[in-house]
Amino acid sequence: MTSRKLSTPWLLVVLVCVAALPATAQSFRVQCPTSTVTHPTASHNNSEPAYTGPGVNGAIKCQQISGGDGYATMGDGTQTYLFSFGPLSGLTDIANGLPGTQFPSVFNAVYPGATPLQPGDPATSGVTYNGAVGLVPDVDANNGLGTGGPINGHVDPRPIMDVGVMNGNIPAPLMAIDEDDEFFLTLTNVGMIMRPDLFEQHTVHFHGYPNASAFYDGVPDASVAINIGGSFTYYYLAPDAGTYFWHCHITPPEHLQMGMVGQMYVRPRQNRVTGNLYAGLQQQQNDLRTACNSATDILCSNPLPAVNTGATGGGKYAYNDGDGSTAYDVEYPIQIHGFDPSFHFVGMTFNPEGFADMKDKYFLLNGRSYPDTVTPGPLQTQSADGVNHFSQPLPSIINIPAGKKALLRISDLDVTEYQTLASLGIPMKVIGYNAKLLRDQPGNNLYYNTNSITLAGGESLDVILDSTGIPPGTYYLYTPNLDHLSNDAENFGGLMTEVHVN
Repeated sequence: MTSRKLSTPWLLVVLVCVAALPATAQSFRVQCPTSTVTHPTASHNNSEPAYTGPGVNGAIKCQQISGGDGYATMGDGTQTYLFSFGPLSGLTDIANGLPGTQFPSVFNAVYPGATPLQPGDPATSGVTYNGAVGLVPDVDANNGLGTGGPINGHVDPRPIMDVGVMNGNIPAPLMAIDEDDEFFLTLTNVGMIMRPDLFEQHTVHFHGYPNASAFYDGVPDASVAINIGGSFTYYYLAPDAGTYFWHCHITPPEHLQMGMVGQMYVRPRQNRVTGNLYAGLQQQQNDLRTACNSATDILCSNPLPAVNTGATGGGKYAYNDGDGSTAYDVEYPIQIHGFDPSFHFVGMTFNPEGFADMKDKYFLLNGRSYPDTVTPGPLQTQSADGVNHFSQPLPSIINIPAGKKALLRISDLDVTEYQTLASLGIPMKVIGYNAKLLRDQPGNNLYYNTNSITLAGGESLDVILDSTGIPPGTYYLYTPNLDHLSNDAENFGGLMTEVHVN
C-alpha cells in the first residue's frame, strides 16, 4: 500500500483554515450605537443638527472596512496585486464615489435581499445596500428562538468573507465626518488569500489626526493590532475640520507601498451656522474642545479673521473661516499615490522585497493612471477568485459648474517620490495645509494663488479652483514631472486628469 503525504505548504494552509473557522465565527463583530453619553438622544443622531453653541452637537457616524488583499488595473492594462482595505459598509455609496460613512439608522439596517450578498458585490449583481455587511439579529440573546433578536453588533461571518475577501480598493474606502460627530470605525481582518504564509495583522492610523487616545491611534507599539479572523472598533470624536488620510501602521513602508492608504475629511461646524459667520466663530471660541485664543495659544488653528466681512452662512466651507473665504460648491478628494510594479510582483510571489530599491513607476490619482483617470464610474478588476471587484471606485474627473468653485482635497500617500500637480487655465488657491487653515495669529488669511503645488508623502493641501470668468471647456490637472507622465514603460499616462467647466 502506498502512503500519501501532504506537502508542507498545503498542510500549513489547511491548518490555518481549520484554525481560523471557529475564531472567525466568534471574533467578527461590528459596533454602531444609536446613542452614547455624548449623544444621548437616539432620534437626534441620524442627521446633522444646527450648531447652537458649546454642548452636544453633531451626530453618530459608523463605517466597517476589511483588511485583506486584491488586485487593481493600471493604465496600461497590467493587473497589480495589492495589500488593501475594502468596504464592508456603504457598498453603494462607495461604488458611486462617495464616502462610505453612515448614520446609525443606515449602518444598522440588516441586508434585506432574498439572495445573499455575493463575492464582488456590488460589481457582481448591482446590489443596493449601505448597511453593515454581515449584520444579523443576535438570536443568542433571544434564547435562540426565531430571528427577532436585538441588533447589537452580532454578525454572520459568511457574507463578510464573501464580500471582504479579494475586495481590496485603491484608494481605501473614503471616510467623511463632521465636527462634533462620534465616529465608530470597525476594521475586520479577513486575511490575505494570495499570501497564506503571512499572518499579517492590520491597523488604522489616522495620520496627523488630533486623536487624544493612543489606544485608538493604530500604532501597534502603543495600541492594538487586529489579527486574521478578528474585528476591532476604533472610536474618534471629531474635533477639527480639515483633510486627513489614514493607513495601516503594520510595517508601514511595505503596507503603504502595497496600497493600504485612504483619505478622510472632517467638515466644519460652520456648515451648520446660518447667521453671521464671524459671530458664529466667536461662539465657537467658547467651546473648550476647539477654543482658540490667538493671543496666548501659538498652536491656535482657527483664529478669528482680522476683518468681519459680514458674510452669512448657509453654504459649504472647507474650514471654520469666519469670513466665508473657504466657500465652495463641489468637492473632490484627490489622493496621489505611486506603485513599484517589481515590489508588488515579489509581494505576490513569496520572494524577498527590495525595500532599498523601491522605485515607483505607476503614478496614480485616486488609484488610476491616465487614461483611466478620465473614465467615469468605478473601475472593475477580475481577481484570482474569477469575480469582478470595484477595485478603483473613486473617479478623478473634476466637474465644475460654470462660475462655481471646486474644493480639491489633495493628499499624497506616496512612499518614494515628491509629487507635483499643475493646473492649466484655472489658478489654484491654496487655503489649507495639513488640515490647518492658512491664517496667521492676528487673523490675516495667508492663502496664495499658484499654478502648481508640490507635496511629499504624508502631506495634504486644500485647494480651491474658481471657474468665475473661465470659459466653459476642458482643462487639465497634471504633473510637470515628465517621468511621472507614464505607466511603467509606457509614455503618455500617469498623473493627469481633466477638469470640465460645464
